[in-house]
Amino acid sequence: MASFKNFVLPVLLTITLVLLTEAAIPSEEEKKELERQLKAINKPAIKSFKTEHGVICDCIDIHKQLAFDHPLLKNHSVQLKPATVPEGITSNNISSKVNSLLLLPDGINCPDETVIVKRITMQDLIHAQRLKSVGFNGPRHFLTERNNTDGTGQNYVATVNYGPKSFTGVKGHLNLWEPQVSQDQISLAFIAVAGGPKERFASIFVGWMVNPSLYHFSQDHVRLYTYWNIEGSNPGCYDITCPGFVQVSKNIPLGSFLQPLSVYNGLQYDIDLTLYQDRVKGDWWFAYNHENVGYWPASLFKAARFENRANYAAWGGQVYSSVMEKTPEMGSGHWPREGLGKSAYVNDIRIIDGMRNFLYPEPYSLKEHETSSKCYRAMNVHEDRDPWVRALYYGGPSGCIG
Repeated sequence: MASFKNFVLPVLLTITLVLLTEAAIPSEEEKKELERQLKAINKPAIKSFKTEHGVICDCIDIHKQLAFDHPLLKNHSVQLKPATVPEGITSNNISSKVNSLLLLPDGINCPDETVIVKRITMQDLIHAQRLKSVGFNGPRHFLTERNNTDGTGQNYVATVNYGPKSFTGVKGHLNLWEPQVSQDQISLAFIAVAGGPKERFASIFVGWMVNPSLYHFSQDHVRLYTYWNIEGSNPGCYDITCPGFVQVSKNIPLGSFLQPLSVYNGLQYDIDLTLYQDRVKGDWWFAYNHENVGYWPASLFKAARFENRANYAAWGGQVYSSVMEKTPEMGSGHWPREGLGKSAYVNDIRIIDGMRNFLYPEPYSLKEHETSSKCYRAMNVHEDRDPWVRALYYGGPSGCIG
């Protein structure tokens, strides 16, 4: 089994894709190619609408979504719900906590047999195209020992890690903040699972992200995101920008704007995220505040042997900055020692065992990991009260130079 020391870097290494200067205006020939790609990506909409933030969302046929363009999913039958579900992930309805997510404008609903997806635009593809202009061909091997700073930028993490040990899911409450970043910087929070042999190491991340390049409508707004990757075969994919993730929710489009946000020394808000495996089908499901958003089919991970169980997990924060800038804020922008209301947290940290039970990991099994403790820190928390039985404070201010 591959080493876990640098497991938490895949998203950041892929993030370097989008940290380039504005691309040149495409030629007419390039525009035609981009239009062809848009036609392939954006499936026919049964209903469409625009959010107050300028994002167009489409209600598309659940059986005709982009996921099924993947060669391994040509004959896949949509699973509207998993065959086995952990306790608490039982409803297809929005829970009371989902009001922290700006879902749909008032009066807008997707019809039955459809799902909601964010429409990909020409500008989205131009962002992707400029990545290729620097010769980027996918994320570098994140298990390789490396310094936090290389030729493309600075990568920092502050997390607690679990593994290697078999399990079938993880959960956590991610405190919502709006860290300040520049155009060429990223700050995010996540929960993640991973497993498989080194040459086919598979990982799935879910959480919130501030990424002006990826979500270019609003520079500093916090967005819900997913990311999955398989070393040696899949170059990595955010949200529904490539075939693979099967959306089942009519209410939660990936890339959604998250609000309200926490206030320093004031009200705190968080989102409840779960990644878990259907033990019958082997699919990996993502649930937001107890509602199933969708899943990654087991067939995507057979080469990685990730359809059987996961072996590693992580909770915490990450940042990226170009080598030309000092780093951005992580979490709230304050140190973990400041505690509740001031430092960002992930609480109610749990794993799911083979019997579909949510369990608190043993304290010794959660290991703090900091790329550089003088830049960003992680502080493990073990208390006798929910949801702080297993928790983490993490983050730090901007301006680090490694």
